[in-house]
Amino acid sequence: MHHQLPSSLLAISLVFAIPSLSHATNGMNMEGYGPIALGMGGTSMATDNGTAAVMNNPATLALMPEQARFDAALGYLGPKVSASVGGLSADSESNAFFMPAAGYAKRYGDWITGIATFAQGGMGTQYNNQSFMANPGQQATSPALENRSELSVGRLLIPFVYNGSDKWSLGGSIDFVWAGLDLKMAMNAGQFEDMTNPAAQQGGQASGSLVNDFGAMYEPLAGSGSGISALHYAYFDFSNDSDFSGEAQGTGLGAKLGFTYQVDNSLTLGATYHAKTQLSDLESDNAQLSMGVTIDTGIASGGSATGTYVDNTIPLSGKITVEDFQWPAMLALGATKRIGADWLIALDFKRIHWSDVLEDFTMTFEADNVASNGGFAGATMTASLYQHWQDQDVISLGTSYQASTELTLRAGANFADNPIPNRYLNALFPAITENHYTAGASYLLSDSQSIHFAASYAPEVSFTSAGGITSSHSQLNWQLMYSRHWY
Repeated sequence: MHHQLPSSLLAISLVFAIPSLSHATNGMNMEGYGPIALGMGGTSMATDNGTAAVMNNPATLALMPEQARFDAALGYLGPKVSASVGGLSADSESNAFFMPAAGYAKRYGDWITGIATFAQGGMGTQYNNQSFMANPGQQATSPALENRSELSVGRLLIPFVYNGSDKWSLGGSIDFVWAGLDLKMAMNAGQFEDMTNPAAQQGGQASGSLVNDFGAMYEPLAGSGSGISALHYAYFDFSNDSDFSGEAQGTGLGAKLGFTYQVDNSLTLGATYHAKTQLSDLESDNAQLSMGVTIDTGIASGGSATGTYVDNTIPLSGKITVEDFQWPAMLALGATKRIGADWLIALDFKRIHWSDVLEDFTMTFEADNVASNGGFAGATMTASLYQHWQDQDVISLGTSYQASTELTLRAGANFADNPIPNRYLNALFPAITENHYTAGASYLLSDSQSIHFAASYAPEVSFTSAGGITSSHSQLNWQLMYSRHWY
């Protein structure tokens, strides 16, 4: 029977292409894409999991029994994140996020293709200006500084799958990828000086004409009378109020390749390779870098030193460039075994190559060449925060039970190690969750419609950085999906 995706549904799928934030689970990856996979601990390499296959293993689209399928999903992520040090604590206010997704796939003889859009993942926190993190300089006149991060990555995917026989299929996808980042990050004097001092640089490094110009005015380095007697904090700020896109944005391409092989009627094997993305740098022309200092009043006014000092803020406007942020390559293998008519068990193994993309986090600030930026007009600073993420192994286990013609029940677990070394853990980027426990169900509303639901719980984990700040993170997430089937 011939059919086409209704124009209203196509419009919905295009609206769903708006990027949205998701918090870290397997590093920055979701623990499961789509409620069918999520309900089974994220297993998806060798089992039919709907159009979420484009995010998992595209070749599994050949396992769908339909001639065509449309899925519309809504995901909820409920992270609970806190930071503490020396008896002080703060809870992140970023604790509820909704993520839409949609996909359509259709058979054309031995070929299957379609279109889908999904949130890839991300991470972020928000500590308000009343928390202990709000005043890094600890000076009486320091402003209360909100600390906030939101990284979001999304994909629009076109799959191509060849169903070679009843035994095997080969598939891949071409992905249009976008990323957005908001950042409000305060650094105290010790952190900033560590980055600018070549003899230190334990947590990162900073260089450029802005660093040189500042160093020439900074009396602890340049000598008495040079203008700035103390540095209290440095504050990077590029952030907007949008729930759908970050202030610094970039776009690019990604790709996947996968296969499935049916050993017999009960055993299916699958594997996939996700290529490292090719994203442009994330850029914004609406960035600020502020420095809280104690400065000579004469130098501050553009004249000669007076020997009288006052606390002041040096605000600089400019452009920010987050350099070479990429999503990592991933290799995954899986097997699905059918036991009798009602039971299915699945096992997946994933290797996520974080070390290749998160050796450091580098951004360049270029001050606008305007009078309001004073002697720093046109100056640049490149700051790199060391990350040294480790490659991550993820093991997923899942099962499903056909309870009746209409009802399928699922359960699973997802096990992984924290990829971030404690030494470089940043309270703004606590992608430290490890294990997840999942459950879900599908219900057939009619021959042509079904609904699917899954929930995931990640118990709290806590790690302490070299700076002594302990980050704690747990999650309670769910996904709901409506499916339309054509046979």
